[in-house]
Amino acid sequence: MKYQLCGGAFMKLTAYSVKLKKVVDIAQPKIVTMKNGRKAVSGVAAEDPTSKVFRILSDKDVAEVEKMIG
Repeated sequence: MKYQLCGGAFMKLTAYSVKLKKVVDIAQPKIVTMKNGRKAVSGVAAEDPTSKVFRILSDKDVAEVEKMIG
């Protein structure tokens, strides 16, 4: 589980898993660019590696997430 100090609060990469029907932590995160040019994080659910998850990022969050992923 990765954490980043963001604005005085801890931020972790999470996304909603349709398969598991709940919010899960993202394991093996990768930043991807969609067709419309927006950035998103793609990965698998930490609880179930067969469940792929996807989270669209705001323009503010892109730089912070890039620092987290490295």
